[in-house]
Amino acid sequence: MTMTCQRLAEEIQELQPEATPADVARLCLLLSNSVDDLNKLAEGDSLTEAWQDMGLRLQAATDQHAAMTMELEELAQSDPKKFSPDQIWVLIRAIKVQSQVLQLYLGEPALDV
Repeated sequence: MTMTCQRLAEEIQELQPEATPADVARLCLLLSNSVDDLNKLAEGDSLTEAWQDMGLRLQAATDQHAAMTMELEELAQSDPKKFSPDQIWVLIRAIKVQSQVLQLYLGEPALDV
């Protein structure tokens, strides 16, 4: 049986019945970008495994993003002309975290910065 986006959404709703339509759409995008052939997700337990893996990756990226947001909010209150080397590293890490989140949604390997 061919895996379509509609079928994938139905499968996700079965795996995660409390998911909102936006969450289902997000997971469809992430899962479809995680495989070369969408039909691979129809084979055996591959969808469940991919769903669990993507959930862990998404949670890790979300946690990193939340932590980085807090650091950036603190940084925004300081004078950029007086940034210390540690504050510059906060900016560099923020760029890396943003890149990782973007790569996750694009289905491309994360950049190793």
